[in-house]
Amino acid sequence: MTYKHLKPLVLAASVTLALAACGKQEQAQAPAPAPAPAATAPAAASTTASTAKPTSVFDVSELDSGVNACQDFNGFVNAKWVAANPIPNDRTRWGAFDQLAEKSLSTQHDIVDDAAKNAAQAKPGSIEQKIGYLYQAGMDQDTRDKAGFDPIKAKLDKIAALKNNADVVSFIDDSFAQGDQQVFNFGSGADFKDAKIQIGFANQSGLGLPTPDYYTNPKQADIRDAYKAYVAKSLTLAGVSDADAKKQADEVLAFETLLAKSSLSPTELRDLDNEYHFVSVTQADKVTPHFNWEKFFSAQGLTIDKGFSLSQPKFFAEFDKLLASAPVSQWQAYLRFHAIDDAAPYLSTAFQDNRFDFYGKTLAGQPEQKPQWKRVLGSVNSSMGEALGQLYVAKEFTPEAKQRAEELVTNVRAALKDRIEHLDWMSDATKQKAIDKWNKFLPKIGYPDHWRSWDGLDIKQGDFYGDVMAAAKFNYDWDIGHIGKPTDRTEWGMTPQTVNAYYDPSTNTINFPAAILQPPFFYANGDDAINYGGIGAVIGHESSHGFDDQGAQFDGDGNKADWWTAQDKAQFKERTGKLVDQFNGYAPLKDKPDVHVNGQLTLGENIADLGGLNVAYEALQDALKKNSTEAQQKIDGYTQDQRYFLSWARVWRNNTREKQALLYLNIDPHAPASLRAIGAPSNMAAFADAFQCKPTDPMVRSGDKQVKIW
Repeated sequence: MTYKHLKPLVLAASVTLALAACGKQEQAQAPAPAPAPAATAPAAASTTASTAKPTSVFDVSELDSGVNACQDFNGFVNAKWVAANPIPNDRTRWGAFDQLAEKSLSTQHDIVDDAAKNAAQAKPGSIEQKIGYLYQAGMDQDTRDKAGFDPIKAKLDKIAALKNNADVVSFIDDSFAQGDQQVFNFGSGADFKDAKIQIGFANQSGLGLPTPDYYTNPKQADIRDAYKAYVAKSLTLAGVSDADAKKQADEVLAFETLLAKSSLSPTELRDLDNEYHFVSVTQADKVTPHFNWEKFFSAQGLTIDKGFSLSQPKFFAEFDKLLASAPVSQWQAYLRFHAIDDAAPYLSTAFQDNRFDFYGKTLAGQPEQKPQWKRVLGSVNSSMGEALGQLYVAKEFTPEAKQRAEELVTNVRAALKDRIEHLDWMSDATKQKAIDKWNKFLPKIGYPDHWRSWDGLDIKQGDFYGDVMAAAKFNYDWDIGHIGKPTDRTEWGMTPQTVNAYYDPSTNTINFPAAILQPPFFYANGDDAINYGGIGAVIGHESSHGFDDQGAQFDGDGNKADWWTAQDKAQFKERTGKLVDQFNGYAPLKDKPDVHVNGQLTLGENIADLGGLNVAYEALQDALKKNSTEAQQKIDGYTQDQRYFLSWARVWRNNTREKQALLYLNIDPHAPASLRAIGAPSNMAAFADAFQCKPTDPMVRSGDKQVKIW
């Protein structure tokens, strides 16, 4: 989670690897206003015509008849598929999300390939030409190999010329102004106390390992040794002697260890008090007397009036301490390595292979690097993602698909409102505030209503690193340009081609990119059960994020506010505590029974899964009431209720390499997919009824163990 507070349904593989690879907080762009939807939702409607014969879109031959659904529902639905679908060598996991992401990548590949072939003839300055030149340069590996590390020599020379710590501060100021963030992250976001206004947020970052724990935990000693070797080789590739490279690698690890000891863990960062600490510029200077924030903001072209969020003061105090105490040579080693590491994906093959050997093979267990076109496409997405999305939508997403998705959103939201109104544990006073928040939800489907302008971004032929850096500065300037301005709820924090969805509490928006509005989540000719168990549950999931342990701390206007009575808050905490205990009890790795899920880290997503599945189930029942024939029909021998849960579990079919699974358990706010398939259904009486499970079956949590929230 970043200061933008995007809550995605699942971390996309590329995003997760990027977090693991850098250890830096990812910086999403601010989603942003359109008129709030009407307070009273239209009546629910079925997503299939009453006269249409339901079409089978679920391959029941994939079900494992040797597994009892009440004993292991994930195994029943997914075990055969997982066994028959090994993980591709260029991936660390493979499942339903990944298959659909691969389809999206294939479409994007066609788009960028065509853009590259026709770039010279494209309209000058058009997004087609810019994307074409960018992709063209990335795919020209011969030119990149001949250049070696020439593209970053000027930056390395600047680092080598640093003479004192004042020079280090100036270097950091100037680097940020070029869109090259060092040590910490800075960007825009909605003010927690006045969400209508965007302010600046400074956040901890600067680590090369995934979490602070990797620097101190004895169990991670081998990873630390491998990291040091990676740092040393990175330096030697850039011309540092072997002896000096090893010495500098020791200095880098020691430096980052000090930062890590003052950095918060992923679980601690879920505490909203650790994400927002509003200060004036003068107050910030007292935390960092050796780092002048007014000078920093001036270098960024910013004027900060009232203040900004210095979100993790302890981290910034340590940063300042290192400015005062760390030798310039140690700062140089740290900045030199990160300049090389950040640039590695855009340099010669040697740099790319070296980075993959550590972050891909050692950390994540990935046997082979992705083909070059996928890596370059990833760079295009990082640099001009929404522009590529504009071309993707024109090719792939129809108005009819958007209309059907909007219908489902309306139905699921209506079910959520009904469930809130009929909660037996919440007082009327709190319900009224919850409904007020519901009324102000803004659903966004497919793609932005208004596309970003890319005027001013200069993409040149044959300069891949230079183009990526130009885009980094362009996007950074665009982001910080929001500071001091009204929050725009219509902006998106995900591209249309991303197979994912998210909720943003600061704008109270639920967002469903075009790429996820496809099978196995949504079928134009599928029966209601399959669609509600797929995309309907996704809609319910994102809507429920508005009322998870973090979302519940924001009101309908996006402000962090306490709208709960004390008794209701205590009830909520007791119920969510049971969910923490449930997931703490899971040990997902067969040969590591002592490694458990972190129930607190994954709490928000688990609340959203449970709420979303319950809400979408109620929406399904409403739809089936309008279509009694379909409600009574079995398809392939399964009832509509059974197919609903089958669809949910199928979405979470997944196989993950063990190293990547261990990494996810440390950094990912989502539980492993296999547990998401069973975690929420096991708390629902509707599931037990659908499959005629006994109270003693593993898939049935009853009595005090059953979790009921939304």
